[in-house]
Amino acid sequence: MHQTSNPAALDKLKLRIQALRAKTIANGCTEDEALSAAAKVAELLDRHDLSLSDVELRASPCERRVYETYRKKRIPLDDCIGAIALFCDCRVWREKNAGGENIYVFFGLGADVEVAHYLAELVDGAVRAELGRFKTSVEYSRFRHQERHLANASFALGMVASIADRLVALKADRDQVNAGTGRGLVVLKTSVVDAEFDKLALNLRNQRSGGRMVSMTAYEAGGAAGASLAINPGLGGARSGTKGS
Repeated sequence: MHQTSNPAALDKLKLRIQALRAKTIANGCTEDEALSAAAKVAELLDRHDLSLSDVELRASPCERRVYETYRKKRIPLDDCIGAIALFCDCRVWREKNAGGENIYVFFGLGADVEVAHYLAELVDGAVRAELGRFKTSVEYSRFRHQERHLANASFALGMVASIADRLVALKADRDQVNAGTGRGLVVLKTSVVDAEFDKLALNLRNQRSGGRMVSMTAYEAGGAAGASLAINPGLGGARSGTKGS
C-alpha cells in the first residue's frame, strides 16, 4: 500500500517537542511553565492533525511509545495516565520491564504518542517539584514524623487528580473547537487506533486500585497545587489558569 502519511509534518512536531523539552525539563523550569508548554504542544498537535487529509490520517501507522517510571511500585502519575492518553487520542497500559519496573505504553498515531510521552514527563516532573516544595512548607512541618509518608502520598494524589480533571475538561474544549472545522478528526483517529489496537490482541486487565488511606489536609494542598497550574491552551478565548483563589 502506498504510504501517504506526512513524515515531514511529524518530524517538525517532534523537533518542536524537543525544543520545548529542553526548556521545560532539562533546564528545570517551574511546573507552571512546564504545563503551559504542554498546552502549547496540544495546539501544535491540533494544527498537525488539521494539516493532514483524511486519507493521510488513515494511512498513518500506529506506534508504541514507552514511558519509563524507573520504579517497581506505583507512582502518582498512575492516577493521571489515563487522562493523558485521552488528551492525546491514544491508548495506554502498564507493563513490567525486564527489571521488574513499571512502564506505561502509549499506543496511537505517531504525533499523539509523542505528545503523550512529553505530557507524562511534564506531569511527573511537576508533581515531584511541587511535592518537594510542599515538604518545606509550614503546613508539612505540622505533620508528625510517622504521618509524613501518608501526607506525601496524599498531596501527590490530590495534585494528579486535579490535573487529570483539568486535562479531561481541556480535551472537551479542544474537541469542541476542532468540531467547528467540520471534520470528525477525533472519530477518524479513534477508528484508526482501535482497528490497529485490536490487531495486537493484548490481554489487558482493568486493574482496580484498592482502597487507600488519605490525609485530607495534604490531599487538598495537592489539589490546590494542581489547580494552580496554567495548562489552558487559550482555545476559544478561554482564560489561562490562575493561581488558586
